[in-house]
Amino acid sequence: MDAEELLERYAAGERKFHSVDLREENLKGADLSGIDLYGSNLSGTDLSEATLTRVNFNNANLIKASLNNANLSSLVGASSANLSWADLSGADLSWANFSSATLNYANLERGTLTGANFNNAKLFGVNLDEANLSSASLDSADIPVASLHKANLSKANLNKADLTEAYLVEADLTLANLNEAILTSAKVQKAKFQKANLHKVNLSRMNLTNANLEQAKLDSANLKYACLQGANLERANLRSSNLTGANLIEANLKRVDFSWCDCYGWNIKSADLTGTIMPDGEIYQPETSKIEIYNKQISQQESQTGKSMTRKIIRTDKAPAPVGPYNQAIAATGTMLFVAGQIAIDTRLNDIVYTDDVAKQTQQVMANLEAILTEAGATWLDVVKTTVFLKDMNDFAAVNAVYAKYFDAETAPARACVEVARLPKDVLVEIDCIAVI
Repeated sequence: MDAEELLERYAAGERKFHSVDLREENLKGADLSGIDLYGSNLSGTDLSEATLTRVNFNNANLIKASLNNANLSSLVGASSANLSWADLSGADLSWANFSSATLNYANLERGTLTGANFNNAKLFGVNLDEANLSSASLDSADIPVASLHKANLSKANLNKADLTEAYLVEADLTLANLNEAILTSAKVQKAKFQKANLHKVNLSRMNLTNANLEQAKLDSANLKYACLQGANLERANLRSSNLTGANLIEANLKRVDFSWCDCYGWNIKSADLTGTIMPDGEIYQPETSKIEIYNKQISQQESQTGKSMTRKIIRTDKAPAPVGPYNQAIAATGTMLFVAGQIAIDTRLNDIVYTDDVAKQTQQVMANLEAILTEAGATWLDVVKTTVFLKDMNDFAAVNAVYAKYFDAETAPARACVEVARLPKDVLVEIDCIAVI
């Protein structure tokens, strides 16, 4: 069928043209609103500036078709249609249905795709620069290597979408839903992610310099070694996220929630941490006030007990510096408390617990020590010396990770750690301590 016959039959009121062959035909500027071209072949056809509202392109072949500046708003459907290499630049595709369609390498630059449905669509290498995809649905869509420079994706759904190596520089993803989306090697500099949902998204080693992530949901996200220098994360949710080695220099971290996140090796130099919830669940306090807080606690204890107790942390550069949660020495005066070595016995069971888990055994040991200190009217702040006995020195890191939660590195007691041939009841760890109250 040629263009002339199609237009004549359309003018006569016919609308159903299933599986017709319209390859390379010229339908530029034609008004074909409401036409049903299900399964038709329109490869290479010129439909630029055409009116195609309420058209059915389901299963149609539109490879290399020209639809620039065409009006496809309220498109009935282009489900499973093939629009690879098609030119849709400037086209109006508002609320169109392209679910499961193939648009690989298609040109949608500056297109209007508000509310369009691209769920499960294939958009490999597509050009969506400056396109308006506000409220569009792209759940589980394949969008690798796509260009979305300055695209508007506000309120868009991109759940589990594959955006590997996509170019999202200066894109607007405000309130977008990117739950479990794949952004491996994507370019997102200066992109806006305010209030976006990035739950469980892998952003490891991503360059997010100066990105706007204000109030973004990044809980359980992987930001390992990511660059967030100068980024705005004010009031963002980063609970249980991985920030190992992340660069947060000069970032805005006001009121960010870092609860339970892994922050080993992160860099927060010159970052604004006003009101920030740190990984230990505590509100951030400036480093300069640590000793002041400690001294205040000691003073309060003295005033409450009426006892004269002094404690001084000894430090010298003529001996090896501490490499963990301990100090070289503590000088203290007062009533001395010698706490016997504790092992992982749970008093509720009156038996050893976690026989194969040294970390959990350490937690039980520290709980037992704490119970004795409390009974004596002491706290961890009063401990001046500990000794850690290990069945296997290879367990040191796991034990130290638990131990470190109980002491501030600035005021931690002196410590010794030794490996022994055997411990009571064949436990994995035993710890004793000396306190001064």
